[in-house]
Amino acid sequence: MKAIHVMAAMAAAVFLFGSGLAVAKPVLTQSGSVVGVREGGVTAYKGIPFAASPVGALRWMPPQPPLAWEGVRKATAFAPACLQTGVSMPGETPPVVSEDCLALNIWTPTPRAGQRLPVLVWIHGGGYTNGSAAMPLYWGDRLARRGIVVVSVAYRLGVFGFLAHPQLTAESARHGSGNYGLMDQMAALQWVQKNIAAFGGDPARVTIAGQSAGAMSVSLLLASPRAKGLFHGAIGQSGGVFEPEQLAPSYQLANAERDGEKYAASVGAGSIRELRALPAAALLTAAAAALSHPVIEPDVLPLTPYAAYRARQHNAVPLLIGSNAEEARSLVDVSAVKAATFAADIERRFGKLPAPLLAAYATATDAQAQQARLDFERDLRFGWDMWAWARLQALAGTQPVYFYRFAQRPPFPAGSVYANWGAGHFAELWYMFDHLDQARWRWSAADQRLAQQMASYWVNFVKRGDPSGKGLPQWPRYAGEGGAVMQLAAPPTVERHEPGDGLRVFDRVYEQVRGAAFWQE
Repeated sequence: MKAIHVMAAMAAAVFLFGSGLAVAKPVLTQSGSVVGVREGGVTAYKGIPFAASPVGALRWMPPQPPLAWEGVRKATAFAPACLQTGVSMPGETPPVVSEDCLALNIWTPTPRAGQRLPVLVWIHGGGYTNGSAAMPLYWGDRLARRGIVVVSVAYRLGVFGFLAHPQLTAESARHGSGNYGLMDQMAALQWVQKNIAAFGGDPARVTIAGQSAGAMSVSLLLASPRAKGLFHGAIGQSGGVFEPEQLAPSYQLANAERDGEKYAASVGAGSIRELRALPAAALLTAAAAALSHPVIEPDVLPLTPYAAYRARQHNAVPLLIGSNAEEARSLVDVSAVKAATFAADIERRFGKLPAPLLAAYATATDAQAQQARLDFERDLRFGWDMWAWARLQALAGTQPVYFYRFAQRPPFPAGSVYANWGAGHFAELWYMFDHLDQARWRWSAADQRLAQQMASYWVNFVKRGDPSGKGLPQWPRYAGEGGAVMQLAAPPTVERHEPGDGLRVFDRVYEQVRGAAFWQE
């Protein structure tokens, strides 16, 4: 019967596509057959559902298995992105959106008979409020050509992905709510485990990777007992969740539930049943922005990533992580920052902060104040988390960690939205995906070489849990305080990691908040 089904699917593919496109042979998944298109030496399958549409009664429910279909399904167009506001990257074309969005995309080379290739599963960023698995910068064709299967996944965002509420907790057999976006990511990984072999992938060699909120998701999946066994390596780029939980009381379930009740009242809903009956557009209010964060609850995330590492209850896998030298340049406008009002401006933005933190970034001139503000935002939002994550992995001692600092300045055009970004947030993506060709900028030969090297490092890590390889500068493991860090610039060089005064002050302040030194009980 299976052979008859596949033959019928192949016949349908010919009917659907004719002879004008390089159509791949149909692939049979657990829900039905899909057919993709050969593009540039790889085959792309786009918009494959990995879960049922999370609408109606399934809104704010754990993802359910996708509905089966008959015949062949064309996997040649991306699915809409999940409902959101804004865009994840300045200059990005806003994606088409829908509440019916739980789909994934696959790029796979043609493996030799019986060969199973390692798999990279990409989790997009966007602060849990926006982003798309179909963003061109995330296309996996260039990495797939190097001998891996690349999968990009969607997940519910904002209030649709992270609403906690007492009634939702009561519905749950595991007594938790929120984290539906994280559940979607795990459902996609479960789909990969069940189906990726049909696309030439090896379910026993899956690496999760993400940037910004995608990297935060990677840190959370490492902490989740429900994600155990779903992946075998992890890559985190400029994002993690390691600050003291005392600084994020809204992440605790009881507080998140109260915030959920306030939100429901703000849209005129007295119950989850009434919330589920509202049109999706009515839920995208300004009040919803406060609900775009993970929740510490018994089901998906019983411990923070820091606590999971400390208890050695994290999902121990090889790790490649790092951040960018000038993260904040692409996120913060400092043109109006003045030395005279430096401390007051930060207090208005973040609330009252410990005096030692501000002292570490003290300035005398306006130019120094602008640079200090950029350094402060970089360290607060990315630098400390990545340094903490690297140390935790090294101290846990069971799996290696490879630590990087991206310092290359792409040739962003003057007068464009990217001008003055430098080695800012997002800048490494053009290189590690080897997608310099997507932007008609004045890329140098050094940029081209670095893109080739970074893509090779990432693919080597997916293949072997070690980024080093033939023709590349050796990338040593990070061994803890003062250990080696790979400076990703033209050319890549290994340096001793020096966290700097600002990061060290953050470390001391966070130790005071936790009431214990880093790594101690």
